Amino acid sequence: MGQDKSRLIVDGSTLAVRTAALLKLVVETAIEVGPGVSGLPSTREQPPGEGPLAAIAEGWRTLRARGHTGSALVIACDLPLLSEQLLRFLVEWESPGSVVPMVRGRAQPLCAKWGRQDLDDAGQLFSDGARSLHHLITGPDVVLLDESAWQQVASEEQFSDVDSPADLHRLGLTS
Repeated sequence: MGQDKSRLIVDGSTLAVRTAALLKLVVETAIEVGPGVSGLPSTREQPPGEGPLAAIAEGWRTLRARGHTGSALVIACDLPLLSEQLLRFLVEWESPGSVVPMVRGRAQPLCAKWGRQDLDDAGQLFSDGARSLHHLITGPDVVLLDESAWQQVASEEQFSDVDSPADLHRLGLTS
C-alpha cells in the first residue's frame, strides 16, 4: 500500500477508527494491537511487526490483564466494507471454541471469533517459534463456517482487505 493501512482514509475516516467504532457497537471491551491510532486502548506485539500470531497473543494477554476471560473477536483493520451485522453474527454464533468464516475455501482468521483455548494456544505457539496462523485454524475446537452459514448477514466483499491502491479501486472506494 505504501503507507500504514490503519491510517488510510476511506469515506472520511481512517480504517482503524472505522473498525474501532464497529467493535464498540458489538463488544464490551476492545483493544487495538498496533500503533494506537484507533482511539481504543492499545498495545503492541513484541517486537512490533512480528505478524498476526504475535498480535493475537499480545491482544489476548492484554485482554486477560483487563479481566476478560471469554472469547474474543480478532479483526484486521484493513477491511473497509466490514459491517456491524457481520461482527454481531460472529459474536452470537454458539460455539464452545472458535468461529472462523471461510470465503471461497479460505479461512478468514483475522475476521473471526477466537475461543479462550485457541487464544491461549496462540501465545504458546508464538513462544514455541510458530509464526503461521495455520496451527490455530486447524485446532480441534475451531468451527469453520462456509458461505451458507454467513451469507444471510454478509457479502463476500466484507472480508476483502486492502493491500494496494488497486484493491481500493476494485472495491469501489477512494482514499
